[in-house]
Amino acid sequence: MSRCHQIAIVMSEVFLRRLTPALMPYVGAQQDFRVLDIHRPTAELIERLHALQPGGLITEWLPEVTEGLLGLGLPSVIVDTDETFPGVASIDVDDWAVGAAAAEALQQAGFRSLACLGTNTPYSNQRIEGFLRQVGSAVPVPTETVIKNIGYSEHFLEPDALLNDWLRGLPKPVGIFAVHDPLGRFLCSTCRELGLEVPEQVAIIGANNDELVCGLSYPMLSSVAIPWDRIGSLAGEAMHDLLAGKPAPERPILVSPGSVVLRHSANFLAVEDTQLRRAMLYLSEHLQEPISVGRMCHELRLARRSLERKFQETYRCTPWAMLCRMRIARAKQLLQETNQPIGRVSELCGFNDAERMTVVFRRVAGSTPSTFRKAQR
Repeated sequence: MSRCHQIAIVMSEVFLRRLTPALMPYVGAQQDFRVLDIHRPTAELIERLHALQPGGLITEWLPEVTEGLLGLGLPSVIVDTDETFPGVASIDVDDWAVGAAAAEALQQAGFRSLACLGTNTPYSNQRIEGFLRQVGSAVPVPTETVIKNIGYSEHFLEPDALLNDWLRGLPKPVGIFAVHDPLGRFLCSTCRELGLEVPEQVAIIGANNDELVCGLSYPMLSSVAIPWDRIGSLAGEAMHDLLAGKPAPERPILVSPGSVVLRHSANFLAVEDTQLRRAMLYLSEHLQEPISVGRMCHELRLARRSLERKFQETYRCTPWAMLCRMRIARAKQLLQETNQPIGRVSELCGFNDAERMTVVFRRVAGSTPSTFRKAQR
């Protein structure tokens, strides 16, 4: 009978909840997991690991703690850093792409005033850098930093006078990217206390798409989805390779983020113009149908030229281009999160056939649907 390798998982409950579903299949691949809370004192963690004598270590990055764990010389995988260490596999989401996804969503929603709220951590700085790259140098993006070393799930911040002044002073309406969901939740509550309407005056997009944070925030928080299942699977694969004697990758493995999951805090329907709201609602509700701009204007009794002018002024595109963007965003989500064949994806997104979707997908996303799916996996 083949040997069962005992693997120590040293991480927070938040990361454990994210990665556990993807690690379960590796139990059948002779990996037996033992969990330790990374927030224990470092000396205690090291003592327990000496007692366990695991064959490998899967952990998250925590300054001053993780370095001590790596010093034990175990085959190791770190799941949330792009820093590299000798003999260690590093796996992380592409944080620059996370920021770019948030910026693209806010731009497509028509926001010309944009801002960022970060934490001055490496991943926060990378996400903001990606946001700024997507926006371009022609658009000024005020950025503010909040630092508070407390647990992710208990990330409660007290209102700060300087931050309140910063928020009040932003030109409205403004779209703000908060580098992780607890900061987004904090922004929602701060806006409520300041009398700023979300999303009408302040639209907010967080990152990680943590349902326990986004769903319990008021209003519910929009967020950039992170493919935690993919990251967990890569961690299990990397550990399997290390135990088999294969060398660790020399470069970090970066995983592309998913799409922005829109909830009330950044809903594109939150525009003052009632005609635009009706048109956007119509497009979102009829996404799967073979609709046309002419049919929409007829059914809503809207003047086509006037509506197209309003789309250009607010969203910087035509109604047809907006419909294509919305369909491709839905297609990306299905390609990432399901195994539906491309032909079926095209049907679910309102295209006549896979060939037509491929043409539009290439124009909007810069690649074919099959190439996009392969890149995500």
